Amino acid sequence: MDNNKKPHAAGLSQRDFLRASGVVAGGALLAGLSPSGPALAAEKVIRIGYVSPRTGPLAPFAAADGYILESLASVLKNSITVGGQRCRLEVIVKDSQSNPNRAAEVANELILSDGIDLMLVSSTPETTNPVSDQCEINEIPCISTVAPWQPWFFTRGGKPDQGFEWTYHFFWGLEDVIATYTAMWGDMGSNKVIGGLFPNDGDGNAWGDSQLGFPPVLAQKGFQLVDPGRFQSLTDDFSAQISAFRKAEAEIVTGVVIPPDLTTFWTQARQQGFQPKAMSVGKALLFPSAVEALGKAGHNLSTEIWWSPSHPFASSLNGLTAGQLAERYTRSTGKQWTQPLGFVHALFELAVDILQRTEEVGNPEATRDALLKTELNTVVGPVSWKKGPVKNVAKTPLVSGQWRLGGPFTYDLVITSNQTAPQIPLGGEMQAIAYGG
Repeated sequence: MDNNKKPHAAGLSQRDFLRASGVVAGGALLAGLSPSGPALAAEKVIRIGYVSPRTGPLAPFAAADGYILESLASVLKNSITVGGQRCRLEVIVKDSQSNPNRAAEVANELILSDGIDLMLVSSTPETTNPVSDQCEINEIPCISTVAPWQPWFFTRGGKPDQGFEWTYHFFWGLEDVIATYTAMWGDMGSNKVIGGLFPNDGDGNAWGDSQLGFPPVLAQKGFQLVDPGRFQSLTDDFSAQISAFRKAEAEIVTGVVIPPDLTTFWTQARQQGFQPKAMSVGKALLFPSAVEALGKAGHNLSTEIWWSPSHPFASSLNGLTAGQLAERYTRSTGKQWTQPLGFVHALFELAVDILQRTEEVGNPEATRDALLKTELNTVVGPVSWKKGPVKNVAKTPLVSGQWRLGGPFTYDLVITSNQTAPQIPLGGEMQAIAYGG
């Protein structure tokens, strides 16, 4: 592959890049990552493609993307050494618009039109899976994250004894979220009756799967799951689910929903007098904006915590600890840290490390071979694809906690259970949801 023949716009300055990232939502963001002039004719160019849901209902997952790309620009200065050769580095960013079909479309653009050398993709199976599928078809190395590994692997037809050739993932799995949730609920005490909110999407179908999801493991741990069935995201009526949970006297609610559905469900539950002791929900409760939308009713709602300022890890790119990365993000943007901040940062840590170890510029096989040899300590923890649980997956640690009113922002996310990852310190004890007032 001759990188110099790839169609690409002239490199933008860092200032132009930052301006573009603020105004372009639905199309491509093309950028050389430093204030340098156009590439010389003989200069080798390495291109990274990055797909995330910058707009649409999944947009909170990509809220920190602009900051991460700005940081990357300041650290790498537009160049990278690959196979002993200094190369110009360019990152091309595409918006999936929170739509799987759009994600596949822009992935094809990056591969076939922009001629990328490495694909990065983040945030829920609706984004990671279609992009990964296009990379597998077109034989382009791809790293994905921010989706439990089972819906990324199995719903794409992955077989544990075979795996995939070009697509690789790092994150936690359903076994981890089940373990940390049940540990958290055990610390609180309940009747062990759980209401399940599982939408008809990649995450919901995986979490609610009768063989690979929550049901069999919860049963083994002595919990009773009440599952009223799948629902379409952005529904405006959860009366059927609330009625089923009340009838079963469920004291816990769990599931994986998008932020608008969380707001609708919790508002209607309180209006209808349903008062569980705990509500531990993935996806929607990851973000402070979603909890703030509930007002005081968000206090002590709980979720998994994949990354936080308390995580005892540091970046391989700039040496910042998790706490320093979160603090700098807040200082730069005025916004509260969010969990994808750490994982998107780690995604680019891995990309740089892999490309620097690639033995031949522009050779997809060489890039994939370097990926397979990865042993990198990142800001989300160590990442290696040598240990499984399946060929293409590297796991990262997971804990859980609750949103508490107070602190410099409206809500603070406090780690209340670390039995699954004791190296990550606790911030408080699990508390039941309080009602009234």
